[in-house]
Amino acid sequence: MNDSYELRSTDSKGEGVFATRTFQIGQTVMVGVIDRELDRNHAHASQVSANRFVLHRGLISKVNHSCDPNCGVRLNAGGAHDYVARQPIAKGQEITFDYAMRNYSVEHFADHCQCGSPRCRDRITGWKDLPAARKADYHGLVAPYLTAIDQRATEQEAGEAARSEPVAPRTTTA
Repeated sequence: MNDSYELRSTDSKGEGVFATRTFQIGQTVMVGVIDRELDRNHAHASQVSANRFVLHRGLISKVNHSCDPNCGVRLNAGGAHDYVARQPIAKGQEITFDYAMRNYSVEHFADHCQCGSPRCRDRITGWKDLPAARKADYHGLVAPYLTAIDQRATEQEAGEAARSEPVAPRTTTA
């Protein structure tokens, strides 16, 4: 049993996980433990590498999405996701994270996000669909394979651009 958070009903999203004590920025709010491997991505799946999905034990899979979350994701030594406070969390406040912080692609949610945040994107999206400014906001608190995928894409685009640049013809003087 954990004395730092509990499952409760929310007004509009069914169940959610709520803090039973306060957390400061940078504190680990929830520690992830992998329960089992999954053969595909789905609503409760956590992506832990480019092609690997898992289900976490405990209440981690019950934490709701927010487009302006109070937690970020940090990969732990066991390969699971810990949730880390990215802003102060008060006792009684719902613990949230952006599903894009762990999954490159998200296609299994309702058409409209229900997070209620002033920064709501209107859709729950994956990392690949986040604007660059939002990705920068999450610096250091996203699953590392997501930034690695972006880095590989940037390097590939740079290589393709270099190969497609026209080469000026050589001129010779007699």
